[in-house]
Amino acid sequence: MQSIPANIDPARSATARRRQPLARWCALALLAALPAQAADAERAWLDTSRSFEDRAAALVAQMTLEEKAAQMQNDSPAIERLGVPAYDWWNEALHGVARAGSATVFPQAIGMAASFDVPLMDQVANAISDEARAKHHEFLRRGEHGRYQGLTFWSPNINIFRDPRWGRGQETYGEDPYLTARMGVSFVRGLQGDDPKYRKLDATAKHFAVHSGPEADRHTFDAHPSRRDLWETYLPAFETLVKEADVYAVMGAYNRVYGESASASTFLTQDILRGQWGFEGYVLSDCWAVVDIWKNHKIVATPEEAAALAVKHGTQLDCGDTYADSIPVAVRKGLLPEAEVDAAATRLFTARMRLGMFDPPEQVRWAQIPYSVNQSPGHDALARKMAQASIVLLKNDGVLPLSRDTRRIAVIGPTADDTMALLGNYYGTPAAPVTVLAGIRQALPDAEVVYARGADLVEGRDDPSATPLVEPQYLRPSADSAERGLRGEYFRNKDLSGTPVLVRVDAQIGFRWDRGSPTDNLMARGEAGPDNAVPNDGFSIRWTGQLLPPVSGSYRIEAAANDGFRLYLDGRLVLDHWEDAERLRADSVTLDLEGGRAYEVRLEYYEDERDASVRLAWDLPGARPPFETALEAARWADVVVFVGGLTGDVEGEEMKVDYPGFAGGDRTDTRLPATQRKLLEALHATGKPVVLVLTTGSALAVDWARQNLPAVLVAWYPGQRGGNAVADVLFGDANPAGRLPVTFYKADETLPAFDDYAMAGRTYRYFEGEPLFPFGHGLSYTRFGYSGLKLGRSRVGAKEALQVSVKVRNVGKRAGDEVVQVYLHPLQPARTRALKELRGFQRVHLQPGEERTLSFTLVPEKDLRIYDEAAGAYAVDPGRYEVQVGASSADIRARSAFTVIPTKDD
Repeated sequence: MQSIPANIDPARSATARRRQPLARWCALALLAALPAQAADAERAWLDTSRSFEDRAAALVAQMTLEEKAAQMQNDSPAIERLGVPAYDWWNEALHGVARAGSATVFPQAIGMAASFDVPLMDQVANAISDEARAKHHEFLRRGEHGRYQGLTFWSPNINIFRDPRWGRGQETYGEDPYLTARMGVSFVRGLQGDDPKYRKLDATAKHFAVHSGPEADRHTFDAHPSRRDLWETYLPAFETLVKEADVYAVMGAYNRVYGESASASTFLTQDILRGQWGFEGYVLSDCWAVVDIWKNHKIVATPEEAAALAVKHGTQLDCGDTYADSIPVAVRKGLLPEAEVDAAATRLFTARMRLGMFDPPEQVRWAQIPYSVNQSPGHDALARKMAQASIVLLKNDGVLPLSRDTRRIAVIGPTADDTMALLGNYYGTPAAPVTVLAGIRQALPDAEVVYARGADLVEGRDDPSATPLVEPQYLRPSADSAERGLRGEYFRNKDLSGTPVLVRVDAQIGFRWDRGSPTDNLMARGEAGPDNAVPNDGFSIRWTGQLLPPVSGSYRIEAAANDGFRLYLDGRLVLDHWEDAERLRADSVTLDLEGGRAYEVRLEYYEDERDASVRLAWDLPGARPPFETALEAARWADVVVFVGGLTGDVEGEEMKVDYPGFAGGDRTDTRLPATQRKLLEALHATGKPVVLVLTTGSALAVDWARQNLPAVLVAWYPGQRGGNAVADVLFGDANPAGRLPVTFYKADETLPAFDDYAMAGRTYRYFEGEPLFPFGHGLSYTRFGYSGLKLGRSRVGAKEALQVSVKVRNVGKRAGDEVVQVYLHPLQPARTRALKELRGFQRVHLQPGEERTLSFTLVPEKDLRIYDEAAGAYAVDPGRYEVQVGASSADIRARSAFTVIPTKDD
């Protein structure tokens, strides 16, 4: 859709706009407004009968050098004389549309990988792309062209989770190249759609390549893996997404690979990506990685040299601010031919045109998706279904599923009632997230469910979410009101000035809006329309009313926000932090209050930019220490559900705050944090059965729990309905079947150095020790038997297909899913290679007594290839191999050998 030229008055054209779609009206208005001498040339790129490439070239030909350079940055400005609207390429959709307000939040990527369910991933990816398309067109209707509002999404992350200490491993599909490729292909196809002319969205495979921490060194390190590790571990998923899924964008990484910046690499981009794989899309840098080329890697000395190097080596789009200023300088200095700038800009505009951005919306199938799909009931149900499918039951001595007749349940732990434990990183704003505590209460409404946080997430972290929110019964908007809560006035500015655009009563003050964006969330509920919506950034809120203490005594009243806040009580300023803050920051005041008296309360808050959070909380008089409260709850209960682990607040991307066991978002200790270990052991000592539910994006060394607790399950970061899904599994409404996409190592295991990119000793493919829980592991409430493994032949050539079939029967008493996994293991290898490798899987649902025959096709040329460093190419070694079929990489139920025979080409 085109922007309206400044010399056209939209008000005078209201009748015309009502008679035809806005985009068509804009296009016609643009043509009428163009200078006569440019009209013919401009019509070329609006001519839908021409190819996208021709139209893009015609448009780029009209641009100045400066205009072309500016279009090669993520925040591409409008070119009014050509009718080109502003566009920001930066969007995220890792497990739902992220940072654009209200959106369905599915389980984090590592959790979806744990489902081992490609058809379900197909549904999730399609739902995400539906919401992305609908949101984009809603933004356009509101005249917005900003970041996180476009159609080019920088997902999925298909880096290999080679080391459990990496904080961003949660964004990946795990440690195995084959599983990563299969889940990645599904995700990309779901995002990009199946229309023969217009792509639904652009997906982006990232970060190309050899990138998986440490976070603190990502701007400086130089990865030098062996060529075999490069081609057998770090590149296969990228190759598959390019060749099978036609992924249209690839993002480079921050680090160097063999001395070259991964965002300006001849070897990676020109030789491999385009030369060998035939990639036809566009390449972009990671954000501000072009700056790293000269500032941190010091490959060149100046920004213009870095820009020239990146463009010449195949990076068309700069996430950052280098290209716009530096490309013109580089061209004028002779560092970069303008023809290469033309080619890069043309490739980018071809991508935009293929998304239908310059065509009448009635011609674009995807533009017809209604906004009502966003956070729709169907997508909400799908989020719950994927969360159920992702949960991995690590251990069960029979305590699970819990009886629905259980009357007294203690839910304890720092992530039991924490929304962040649902979200991971790169997430949207869920409309009604359900924590594990809420899920358990909803599942058993007649039971007594007592909650105690018990311990902080990690030692030394001032956690603003630890203090209980002031509950609605202790708040009212005015003395004569029967409502409960505080009166909120929402302003379109940071200083509470003017007339509020929204006034409502908020039952509690406990908000966390992704990217500081209540706008879309409010619009989704019909509370604020496009003409008076709260903006994404730069807004303020004033809450007023009365605070009603239940008893007399000493209260600790806490306010928290990630930007400015002020708290007044009876007109007196008691907390004052009216300045920006990078993170959620809390402060408190202790006051003696009288029970039964009403205190006038006023909380003022402003949001500058990015994430927005604000809370009003308190500790009531006589509150016992959290640890003792948790133990008391455990002694009272029939069963304890401990919910702990990690959140995206401590593991993630290049964090600035470190805690014991964490460094820059990575982990230095793979065990459960010490605060939680101490509490968990004390709860076990009460003699009550303790079920451990782990929220995490990575492997945790829970050796003690495996040895001492009756049940352990991994919920990952399970998305907006994660609490319901966990409760479904705990009480048997869902039968768990998730599988580990990563190896869980023992706490005392000596792992290779984190910054060593050699694969020796890493992942189930090369680790020769005994894991705590192996790759592919996951239990069920029923049992499955395997029989009748058959191979289509005993001898096969490298290019010949080998058919594999196996019978699987549910031999238990309830319906359930089994994830059947096929591995290839060398028996007589010609050279050292991986111990075994996943080469097929199917998740199958079986009723009690039901048997099904599953079939797989293996081709040695694809499934047994290794990289021959001497020849500089893949090869297949003749010899004996074994097909292993089972329920995990260590739980092999059937096996059969075959021989790969030499062929004339060998």
